[in-house]
Amino acid sequence: MQKLFIKNRQEQKISVIVEEATPARGLAFVMHGLGGFKEQPHLQVIADAFLRHGYTVVRFDTTNTLGESDGTYEQATTTNYLQDLEDVIVWASQQPWYHEPFCLVGHSLGGICTALYAQRHPRKVKALAPISTVVSRELSVAASGEEAMALWKKHGWKVEESRSKPGVMKRLPWSFVEDGMQYDLLPKAKALTMPVLLAVGELDETTPAPHQKILFDALPGKKELHVIRGAPHTFHDPKHLDAIKKIFDRWIVKWS
Repeated sequence: MQKLFIKNRQEQKISVIVEEATPARGLAFVMHGLGGFKEQPHLQVIADAFLRHGYTVVRFDTTNTLGESDGTYEQATTTNYLQDLEDVIVWASQQPWYHEPFCLVGHSLGGICTALYAQRHPRKVKALAPISTVVSRELSVAASGEEAMALWKKHGWKVEESRSKPGVMKRLPWSFVEDGMQYDLLPKAKALTMPVLLAVGELDETTPAPHQKILFDALPGKKELHVIRGAPHTFHDPKHLDAIKKIFDRWIVKWS
């Protein structure tokens, strides 16, 4: 495993982990969600699945999250997460282990970012797995509820404790919602012709299963949708992590 820091287009540091497979049959990028970080258990499980099947894996902390990269959570936007993904891929393209087409995996906000990238560059993407993905800001607003969104807009901030880093309070401005309104996977879903894996927790209230089904129905190619029994938005429980492991192991075999 190699851990290093690279620069994004704003000259901010991005923390990157590269796990090389030898010999490598391909490359996969694995991206966290809003306020996440590259060492989260569900991301490690997914990375391990690709490594088992001979894929070099790149994980990274976006800027403006709770990881090791520059920036603060209060400045997080969908735009900055997407740009950081693009910048990591550009950096990777200059490395000796780079392979194209590559695989993209993202959780939640990372899910919509990886899918947006795949829509824009379909020939570069061999397979796509947006897990518990944001589908559109409109659906995310609907999931949060009108009252909660009205309070967020009125007060200007949403404050909650991180589940992945207990004791850390996350403060997110209303401008995050305004930025996200420009992103929607549904209008160009037909561009996602590569194999696509969708998975979501049965108890997910942030990106619920019905929203994943809307995206699933719009996809044109080989696709799967798995609802993980009893799981919330982010997978922590060993039995849910084991379910993700098995889903990815079976899926990778199908198109590798």
